Amino acid sequence: MLLGYVSDERYVALPDVLLEFVDTQGRSWETRSRASGAVRLELPPGDYQVTLYKPGFGGKRVPLSVPVSPPYQFRLLSDSLLGYAWPKCVRAGESSEFRVHSIEQYTLSLWRYGWHKECVRHLGWHDEHGPRATVQLTPDGDYTQRGVAWNQVGYNSKTHSQWVEAPTRSGLYYFHARTLSGDREFAFPWVVAPAKPTAPIAVVACDITWNAYNNFGGRSNYINADALPPVPIVNSRQELSRYTQAEFQTWGYPSYLPLSFERPEPHNHVALAEKITDPIEGRMACALAPAEWRLLGWLEREGFSYDYYSETQLARSVLDLSAYQVLILSVHPEYWTREMYYRVKRWVFEEGGKLLYLAGNGLNCEVELRDDDTMLVHNGQISSLWPEGMSGAESRFALRVESEANLLGVVFTPAGAMTGAPYQVIDASHWVFAGTGLENGDRFGINSLHRRCPGGASGHETDKISPSSPKNVHLLARGMNPDHGGAEMVLFDTPSGGAVFSAGSITYPVCLPVDEPLSRITANVLRRFLDGRGG
Repeated sequence: MLLGYVSDERYVALPDVLLEFVDTQGRSWETRSRASGAVRLELPPGDYQVTLYKPGFGGKRVPLSVPVSPPYQFRLLSDSLLGYAWPKCVRAGESSEFRVHSIEQYTLSLWRYGWHKECVRHLGWHDEHGPRATVQLTPDGDYTQRGVAWNQVGYNSKTHSQWVEAPTRSGLYYFHARTLSGDREFAFPWVVAPAKPTAPIAVVACDITWNAYNNFGGRSNYINADALPPVPIVNSRQELSRYTQAEFQTWGYPSYLPLSFERPEPHNHVALAEKITDPIEGRMACALAPAEWRLLGWLEREGFSYDYYSETQLARSVLDLSAYQVLILSVHPEYWTREMYYRVKRWVFEEGGKLLYLAGNGLNCEVELRDDDTMLVHNGQISSLWPEGMSGAESRFALRVESEANLLGVVFTPAGAMTGAPYQVIDASHWVFAGTGLENGDRFGINSLHRRCPGGASGHETDKISPSSPKNVHLLARGMNPDHGGAEMVLFDTPSGGAVFSAGSITYPVCLPVDEPLSRITANVLRRFLDGRGG
């Protein structure tokens, strides 16, 4: 009989796992998982304790009742070094628990990420005496919906407490872990907001987007977005719909299961030796926290004081917009709640707030944050990200709320996606270009740290003016991407004295540390906004 399947943290089938079944009378049966991860064994009905073992993975014991319907999903965790802070976002003075998975003792240190990495404190060596005692267990089944629940097994006494108090200075922090052998290194981010506002600028980390792209456990909003398939993956190209269906659309489903924030985020790893001016290697890092770090470091280099918050803190009113002159969104804030959107829009249009949108494909889809630390993504059942694929709407957000161009002045279109190019000046007489020496037709934003879509500051995914943009939106520059896909740099004022500057490009922030004209333009906007002036 088919009892279940065994898979790893990527939901990839694990063959040749040794399983022992012991019933309540002490009788035992043994089998091994097959190439598909399937566990087949004829067993009498009853209750069993199942022990699983495979070299290179953490073993575990699982209670199981037979018969089983549907097939049980056994999950094993590979021997690796991983971790996350929980909560991932706190105020200064609050505490988080570090939850680390390691096959050997490891050392941990806390660093603040600005123009330079600053070691805040060393957190010592960690080893719980017993063999492989720092190896974590993941729940079985689809834990992308519920979280991995690390430090819940075997961390019951106060002597095993692994809590760290957040520093008084707001910012992006990273925990860096390294094993004793030195073979493994892993870093995970920690957003520390101020206990109370300390600066005129608030910068928001895109932690909702980080979670949307996090496929730890086998699901993200891009891989198995609706649900895990019933059978683990053996070969993605043969089995995942995104590769097997010629007309597949990532979000063609009537509904989507929740995604938990309580998971490690491998895409946000930054090597300890990496410097802020180093190119960002890898496919995902250049659109997530490692890219956002480049903006924060640039702000410090240029002398701009800021407080740092996460999107989830904005959603939960930890960020009081009324205390700030300027709000900065960077890189890729794709997923927002409608409450976040309307709060920022009211601040800009009615309260005189100044918004810098140094990002691309932002505020493009509505999410719902739930009390169990999960989120529901309201992608809709669409056939493409062009308006014709969304019943004429300009975005997934517009399908449920309104076009984000009403606030940002621009909205994402697929034209130019996955390319990179410089911007070209459209209106060199405008004050944003003061001190750059640029003339109409000149290019800027040429130097970039973005390695997935190299070529310039207009790239990866780009936004453009639309019919929903405010009528007074002013076009300053346009990216030179192919197929008329360049980001459109715009500026507009609001009746309350508010203003919005939009770069419209994911690659924009990672160019700031290395492209002088782009740096000067952005600094010009920030200084004018901080002086209380608009466009």
